[in-house]
Amino acid sequence: MINLIGLRYKKMIFSSILIFLFTVFSFSQDLKNTSPFWKNVQFGGGLGLNIGNDFFSAALAPNALYRFNPYIATGVGLNFQYSSQRDTFKSTVLGASAIGLFNPYREIQLSAEFEQLHVNREFDPLFQLQNNPSFEERYWYPALFMGLGYTNGNVTIGIRYDLLYDQNKSIQPEAWMPFVRFWF
Repeated sequence: MINLIGLRYKKMIFSSILIFLFTVFSFSQDLKNTSPFWKNVQFGGGLGLNIGNDFFSAALAPNALYRFNPYIATGVGLNFQYSSQRDTFKSTVLGASAIGLFNPYREIQLSAEFEQLHVNREFDPLFQLQNNPSFEERYWYPALFMGLGYTNGNVTIGIRYDLLYDQNKSIQPEAWMPFVRFWF
């Protein structure tokens, strides 16, 4: 019963995010033609997929960015991630982020990003008995990333570091993370 409710909840959240993205991208072209404000707005974000031996992880992170000038931009984003490993755990992460970008040169991007994530982890009972974690964890996790990237056109590739990294609470295995950002 609990798994059925959790599955419905996850489907509802995933559907809501897809509807949000469809709405934003459907109307963004019309809005850019009607107001000077929208000429400085960019949409983008990232997608993630990781499949391994009895492991699955998918992430969706849409963002909206306002570019004040060629050097400075700020924006907001949503985060959704689902992960599972057979006979070990299932994890759902939902959250929001605020990002600031600085481009001292066209190709170089410095970033600061604050994320507030709600983590829901469910451990398999057999894994729980062997490793003694609680069966279910629900908590908020803050992350503050500082990043450095290389920009080419609408794509930025780089690395970022979580200043608030906590090995026991983070959804990431370490504080350093590579990233790829796409903007339209």
